[in-house]
Amino acid sequence: MKYLKLLIAFLLITNAAFAGEKTFAGERIGMYDLRYTLLTDLKTNTGINTAWDDVHAVSTLQGIVNRDKPCLYVFFVMEGENDIDTYWWNKYSQKDEWLYGRTVQKFATMEELFTAYAPLINGAVVYDGNVPSTSNVASSVAGIENLVAIRYDTTPGSLYDRLILNGPKLPVKRWLLNSDGTSMFTGKKGTKIIGTDRWSTGSLKNDPYVWFIEKYMKTGKCNTEFAAYYIDQYWKQNPFATVRNHHTLTNHDFFVSKKAFFFDLSPWGDEPATDEPGQPVGTDLNTLKEMLLLAYQQNKNKKMCYIGGFPSWAYKYTMHASGIHDDVPTEWEFSRVISAYNAFKDADAIGYGALANSSFWQHFPTKKKYQQAWVTHDELQKRGLLTADGKVNVDGKNFIIFYVGDYDASSWVSQRTPSIWDDPNRGKLPMMWCISPVLAERVPHVIHNFRVTATGNDYFAAADNGAGYIMPGMLQEPRELSGLPSGLPVWAKHCRKYYDKWGLSITGFVIDGLAPGLDQEGLDCYASFSPNGIVPQKVPMALLHKNMPVIRADWDINEGDPKVAAQRIVERVKQRSAMPFHWFRNILKKPTWYCEVMDEVKSLNENIVLLDAPSFFELLRIYLKDHDSYVE
Repeated sequence: MKYLKLLIAFLLITNAAFAGEKTFAGERIGMYDLRYTLLTDLKTNTGINTAWDDVHAVSTLQGIVNRDKPCLYVFFVMEGENDIDTYWWNKYSQKDEWLYGRTVQKFATMEELFTAYAPLINGAVVYDGNVPSTSNVASSVAGIENLVAIRYDTTPGSLYDRLILNGPKLPVKRWLLNSDGTSMFTGKKGTKIIGTDRWSTGSLKNDPYVWFIEKYMKTGKCNTEFAAYYIDQYWKQNPFATVRNHHTLTNHDFFVSKKAFFFDLSPWGDEPATDEPGQPVGTDLNTLKEMLLLAYQQNKNKKMCYIGGFPSWAYKYTMHASGIHDDVPTEWEFSRVISAYNAFKDADAIGYGALANSSFWQHFPTKKKYQQAWVTHDELQKRGLLTADGKVNVDGKNFIIFYVGDYDASSWVSQRTPSIWDDPNRGKLPMMWCISPVLAERVPHVIHNFRVTATGNDYFAAADNGAGYIMPGMLQEPRELSGLPSGLPVWAKHCRKYYDKWGLSITGFVIDGLAPGLDQEGLDCYASFSPNGIVPQKVPMALLHKNMPVIRADWDINEGDPKVAAQRIVERVKQRSAMPFHWFRNILKKPTWYCEVMDEVKSLNENIVLLDAPSFFELLRIYLKDHDSYVE
C-alpha cells in the first residue's frame, strides 16, 4: 500500500508537470489582467498591499515562465486614455503578425493563475515587509532559483495566505526573514550578517544586499550582464509621489528572466540615503560600487552591464525626499558611478517608467538588419544645398536639426508610441528620431514597428549616448571612482553590434553630465561606430574628428506653445552667428507640434531651414573641411 501511494503521488506530479507544459507550450498563451491593482484604495493597508503584492508576484512569475518562450501576458500599463498592453497585443495579433492565431487562456484570479503555472516554478521566495530592501533581493533570488516573490503576511486574505497557506500552497524554498515572521536582518554594527562571514554594515537596508552578494554574486549564480535599479517596498510609504504605476514592479519580469541582480541604492557619498537617514554616510554607495565591481570582474571587461531603471527621485535621494541634491544631478551622478564600471542604463524614468511584458516581447522576431540610406553629394547639389564646386550653399541660410527624444528608455517608447508616433502629421517634416538601439532587448516589437511604418521623412539615430545611457568620459583612463582600465574598447564593440543591425551611424546626443568630456581616445571610440556624427556637451562648437562631424549640444526647446518655441529657436540662431548649423533638443513632442513650430519659425525667419539628418551632418562635414575642421 505504501508503495502504491508513492506511485500514485509520482504519477500525479508527473501528470501535473506534463499538463502545465502542455497548457502553455506551442501557440497557447496565458493572460492575466492586473489593471485592478490600479484601482485599489492606496490609503488602506488592503489596497496598498494588493497594489504591491499581486503585481510583484505576477511579474516574477512572468520572468520565469517567459524565459525561454512567450507563455504569459498581462495587462497593466495605462498612459492617459491609451491602454498600452492592449495596444501592442492588438497590433501584433492581426493577420500575418507574430501573434496571429495564438490560442489564449485567461485567468480570473491569482489562485487560478498560480495553480496553472505551479508546475513550471520551484516555489516561492518570501521576503520581509519590515525590511524594504528584501523585496529587491527577492526579485534577484526569484530569477536565479525559479521562485515567485511573495511578501510574508499571515493576515487572512493576504497573498501569502492565498498562495502559500492555501490555494496552490506553493512551497517556500527561500526565506528572507525567519519562518516565524521575525526579521533575520538586524543592521546592528558589531554583528555578523546571518549566514555569512561579513560584519553588518550598520544599515538594515544594506545588510540584505551584502547577504545577496555573498550568497549569489560571489558564487557566480547571478547573471552580471543584467541588473535592475527599481524602487523597493519603500514605495508603499509614499505611493502618491508620482503616477501610481511607478512602483515599476511590472518592469521586473525581463530582469528576472535574465537572472539579474536588483538594487535600490543612493549614488551619493556625501549624505546618508534619504530612505535610511541613520545609516553611516556613503553606505549605499559602497554597496553599489561593490556590486558593480563584481559585475565588472565577472564580465571580464568584455561585456557591458545592462541596468534597467532610473533614480526614483520623487521618492528618494533628492530634495524631494529631504536630501541635499536636485533631480538631474542625481540622475547624472548615478550615470557617472555606473559608467566607471562599464555599466549603462535603460532609463525607465518617472512619468512613463512602467513597462510590462518585456520577458514576453523579448522573443519577438526582428529582421537580421534594418538599413538606412545616406545622402549623396549629387542629391545635395540637386536640392541646391551644395554648389557646383562642392561647397555648402549657405547664402544667408541657417540649417537646423531637432533631436527628437528622449527615447533612451524602453518604457517611454512603449508608452508614447500611440500618442506620438501615431500622430497623423508624422511624415510631413524631416525628423531625426533618436532612439537607443539597445531598447530592442526589452521592446523589440516597438523598435521594429518604427522601422516598418516609417515614412521617407523619418530617419533614425541613436539616443544618448549610443546603445545605452552612459557617460563615456568615465570609460576613459584614468577612471575616477573605479581606477579600472579603459572601457572604451568594450563600449565600441557593444555599440557596433546594435548600430550595424539597426542601420545607425549618428549618435544624436552625448550626455557628458558630471563626467569628463570626450578626449582623443573617446572621440576615436565614437568614430569607430558613429562615423556620421555625434553631439556631445563638452566639445568646441564644431569639429571634424577623423571625418566624423562633431557639433556641440545646444538648447533644449520644450515649450508647449509653438509660438514661444519658435521665438526661442530664432533667437538662438541669431546669437550663434559663428556657424550656420544648429541643434535643438526636444522631449516627447508630437509631430504636430514640430509642424506648428516650423510654421512659426518660417514666419519669423524664412532663411532657417530644417534638414533631414543625413543632409545636416553631411553638409556639416563638408563645411568643416572647408573651415580647417574646427569652429569655436
